[in-house]
Amino acid sequence: MPADSLRLVRETYDAFGQRDPAAVFTRLHPDVEIRQTELLPWGGHYRGHEGARTFFGRLTEAIDSTVTVERLIGAEDHVVVAGRTRGHGRANGAAFDVAIAHVWTTRDAKRSGLEAYIDTPAMREALCLR
Repeated sequence: MPADSLRLVRETYDAFGQRDPAAVFTRLHPDVEIRQTELLPWGGHYRGHEGARTFFGRLTEAIDSTVTVERLIGAEDHVVVAGRTRGHGRANGAAFDVAIAHVWTTRDAKRSGLEAYIDTPAMREALCLR
C-alpha cells in the first residue's frame, strides 16, 4: 500500500501542476475531507467533491501558485508531503515562497483526506492580512 499511496499522491500533484482538475478529481474519494486553517481566505473544513471544488475555487481566487514537492513520506494509509508553495496573491500581486506540509489519507485507492498546513504567518503577511 505505501508504494501505491506514494504514486497516487505524486500523480495528484502532477495533475495539479498541469492545471488538470478532471485528473485531480479522479484521484479524490467521493467523500474526501479537506481541512486548512480558517486564518486563510480559503481555509475551513470541506467535504466531498463539491466541498473540494469550493476549497480549490477559493484557493485559486486568492492566489496563483505552484507547489514544489520536496519530499514524500509514506506511513501506511497516510502520505506526508513536504515542500513549498510559490506564487503571488491575486488581490495585491505580492510574491510569496512559503513552506507547506500536506497530510493525505487513502481509502479505496483514492485520496480521502487532506490536512493542509502552511507557514500561515508568512502567507498572511504576503496577502496583507492582519
